[in-house]
This record gives sequence, C-alpha cells and structure tokens, in this order.
Amino acid sequence: MGLVDSLQVSCCVKKMLPLGFLTAFSAVSLFTYGYVSWESSNTGFEEQETLEKGFDDHVPQREVGRQPHIIFILADDQGYRDIGYHGSEIRTPTLDRLASEGVRLENYYVQPICSPSRSQFITGKYQIHTGLQHSIIRPSQPNCLPLDNLTLPQKLKKVGYSTHMVGKWHLGFYRKECMPTQRGFDSFFGSLLGSGDYYNHYKCDSPGICGYDLYENNKAAWEHDHGIYSTEMYTQRVHKILAKHNPKRPIFLYIAYQAVHSPLQAPGNYLDHYRSIPNENRRRYAAMLSCLDDAVNNVTLALKRYGFYENSLIIYSSDNGGQPMAGGNNWPLRGSKGTYWEGGIRAVGFVHSPFLKNKGYVCRELIHITDWFPTLVTLAEGEIDESIQLDGYDIWETISEGKPSPRVDILHNIDPMYTKARNGSWAAGFGIWNTAIQSAIRMKEWKLLTGNPGNGDWIPPQSFSSIGPSRWHNERVTVSSGKSVWLFNITADPYERNDLSDKFPDIVKQLLRRLAQYNKTAVPVRYPPRDPRSNPKLNGGVWGPWYKDNKKKKGNKTKSKKDKSKKKPKHRKQQFSGCHPSPFES
Repeated sequence: MGLVDSLQVSCCVKKMLPLGFLTAFSAVSLFTYGYVSWESSNTGFEEQETLEKGFDDHVPQREVGRQPHIIFILADDQGYRDIGYHGSEIRTPTLDRLASEGVRLENYYVQPICSPSRSQFITGKYQIHTGLQHSIIRPSQPNCLPLDNLTLPQKLKKVGYSTHMVGKWHLGFYRKECMPTQRGFDSFFGSLLGSGDYYNHYKCDSPGICGYDLYENNKAAWEHDHGIYSTEMYTQRVHKILAKHNPKRPIFLYIAYQAVHSPLQAPGNYLDHYRSIPNENRRRYAAMLSCLDDAVNNVTLALKRYGFYENSLIIYSSDNGGQPMAGGNNWPLRGSKGTYWEGGIRAVGFVHSPFLKNKGYVCRELIHITDWFPTLVTLAEGEIDESIQLDGYDIWETISEGKPSPRVDILHNIDPMYTKARNGSWAAGFGIWNTAIQSAIRMKEWKLLTGNPGNGDWIPPQSFSSIGPSRWHNERVTVSSGKSVWLFNITADPYERNDLSDKFPDIVKQLLRRLAQYNKTAVPVRYPPRDPRSNPKLNGGVWGPWYKDNKKKKGNKTKSKKDKSKKKPKHRKQQFSGCHPSPFES
C-alpha cells in the first residue's frame, strides 16, 4: 500500500464515528495490513524475465482509424477490500501493477448480484429496462436476457470486430436463441449457469436436479473436460484464441472468470501460501484470488507475445461485492453481495491501456457498469443508435483525461418483487413513493435507499476467525421497526454510518421523485416459475436449451432421444497443480 493511499485512508478513518475497541482496531487495520509484493515461483512462461522488469515504458500514439483490441475481464464475487491496493492480506501483484500503470476506478458501481451486472454490461441498460429487476436468472427458469435487446458484441461485430467469450454466461439459455453465440459472440467456451464445480463442471439446482455445464459454442464440451481447474482452463482458451487471430484485425475478448464465486475450490499450491489464515473459507478464497491474479498476468503476457498489447484496452471489474460467508470482504464498506449498501455495489475496477493519456492516477468520478457499452462502441468507431435508449454514458475522456463524468446519477435498482419492508408506506415516502419497495438511487453525492436494502453489517478483516466470519466481531445493525428510508452523503460518508434522512427531508423528496420518474419507464419483471422440462436428465445429462417450439416439437423429440443415447465420456476429478497455462503452442 503506497504512502499516498495510506494517508488517504487515514484521513477517511479520522472522519469515522467512535466505534469501540474492536472497530477502532479494524479501522487501523486498513493501513497496518501492509501489502508485501509477492510473485509466484513458477509462471510456466519464458516471458517471466519481461514480467520481472515491468511493462514497457513505450506509449504509442493511437492512430486515427485504428480500432483497439478490447479485453474485458470480469471477476465473480470479488470483495471491495480483496485486492492489494486496498490493503488486503491477499496478494494480487499483477492486478496491483496493471492498476498502478493504468487508472483505478474508485467511484465505480455494479449491481449486487450476478445476472443484473452482466446484463447491464452487455446492453448498457438498467435492469428495469430489461425486466431483470428481481434476483438472478436461475437454471430451471424459462428466462434469459430479452432477445429484443441489442448487445455489445453485436454492435462490435458491425464494425469489424471478431468477438469471443470465455467463462461464465449467466444470462439465460432456455432456448437456443438465448445462447452466447446467438447474442453476438463468434465463439463461446464456458458455463451457462451462475456457479458449479471448478473441476468437473457439474451443478445441482436442487436435490436430484443436476447436470453438466461446460460448453463450446452450442454443444456440451465433453471432449475438452480433463478435470482442469476452470481458471486455468479458461486462460488456456484465451491463449488459443489469440494465437489464431490476426492482431491487425480488432478483437473483443470477454473473459468472465468463475473465480472467486463459491464453491470455494483452490489448487493446493496456492493454499500453501495462506496457511496463516485461520478461517478455512477465507484461506480458500485467498488462494482462488491469487490464482486468478496469475491468470490475468498470463493473459497480459499472451497479449504481448501475439502482438495485441500495443493496441489493447484492458478493463478489469468485479460483478458485485464479496460474500463474507464465502470468504469475501468489503471492509470498510457496509454490507455485502446481494445488498444495496456500498459493500454490495461498489466494485473493484481499473483500466489499463497504452492509449490512456493520463496514467497512474485514481479516478473518483461517478462510473457505472452500463457505461462500458457506449464507451467501447464509440472507441471501436461504432455509432450509438438513439433509438436504443441506453442508460450508460461514454466515459472514456473521464478515464483517459481526467475530465468530469457525464453521469450525475445511478439507478441502482427498483425491485417490486423483493420482500416488502414491513413498515414501509406511501406516507413514509411523502405520498411520492411507497417505501415498502426495495429501491436504491444515487444522485451526485446523495444516496437514497428504501424498503429492505439487505443486511447492513460492517465486517472487518479480523472477523475471519477459525470458522466465522464471527458475528461477535461484526458491527451488527438492528434496523428500527419503523425504518424504511435511508439517506447518505456518500462523498463525505462512504461507509454509510450517518443516516441523514430526518435531517434533509427535501433531498429525500427530490430523490423519491427521481425514483418515481424512473419507475414510469420500467418494463414488467421477468421472473417465471421453474419449468420441469429444464431437468438435465431430459437433455442428456446437460444443462442447456430445453424450450421446444410447438411447430418443431415432433422433430425435437427425435433429436432428444438421440442425444440421450450418446455415451458420455468419463470424468476425472483431479487436482490441478497451478493456474499457469501450458507453454504456448507453436
């Protein structure tokens, strides 16, 4: 952790309210947990010498008409604290270096759970405008990202990009039209569901409803399943894509790693580095993140080896906050994954590129995951059709040149299906808004929450004892029985410790009116009941499209029987010795 960052954190800590001995100790830990640079002893690459010397200092001037290669890396469930430059005990030297040589995004927001964040990245739209306001897309639901939404890869293909996705989709698959290759990707290699075993790629949605989930394009990738840890397997696929692609042609690579989402599975050699962490979940989580850090390093080296790096734009982001019960940590932010407190929605993010005009600085301008769509399309020399009605903004000048963000507000969400706040009412919302409804909105420095925003505990690092995180070490929050509205000045109080809703009723009203305006534009929620036809047992043991058009029903039945008769290859659930891909193929 640098001196400047330590001083900044120290200043922030001084503004915090007295919180007792444990909390004070937690605050001090923000800057006493010094980050010590650590490198894995074996990268498996002959470019290790280049890595040790650091990245090239040469910064090319981007030619007019030269479309950049776009590499978007999405981590899964990475906590806000869980990166070296935020003071974590988890070692992330690659991510720290890429961020320090690029632009760190410290006022960057995503959604609190998987599917909504991914949908907003790929469409540039808030989830109230796609019908995905509630929860995630579940394996057995006949649901997917609505087919009438134009996607980012579709836009990039129109301007000559080769588009490839590796990793976790989680945007629905009940019909073939929902699959990644039907939504703009030239190729897809990865999983369709939200989670699964890192080695054998099986997932159970409920008892007895289990199936295989590793795909290559539109078919189950049985022949590619060798029991390899998914972080390594996905990185190997990225290498193959780059090796075969002509760097003179623009490429869009969306790498959505499964890590560090549960189940908490990590290669043994990475676990060895974290024997000092007593909490088993935290220890495994740390090992998984270090493995991911090495994977990002190897992706970067591949970009250099195959001639892509000098014309590349690398974006790194988490899809939501960390889950403390699964090893993640968002301290000093409040809340966790699945909540609309800052710990659920403020994400780790940075941009690394030779084309950044300003480098090595921290961007504190307001940025949201929907902003990547118009930003990347514009950088790719595409056009934004006004009829699409995006919710994102082009924020490239904000990132590259330090200019003010064009964004002044963020609708975090309005979820009319979520459990209503028991004491919420129209009266509590001044007749403007029913505060029983779960919603959250940010406007400049102000943030308003209504309804039930989720568990609002603060969980400091030392909470991760032998089992925990221990509730004895958490700052537990008991929401008063009549509470259904909260207001915070996030600029002055990023840790959401001082509710100002009673002090500034006029600002509350202003934000409630803005919520009401947004709600008028919302489309109906898409959250259908489970479909028994989704059972993998009816589809050759594989999770995949099950919806059958009535006109093709007869033909599909025959095909289904044929699929069932296929002999599935045996799986080898083996341990993987490291996250470093095999040497480059010739």
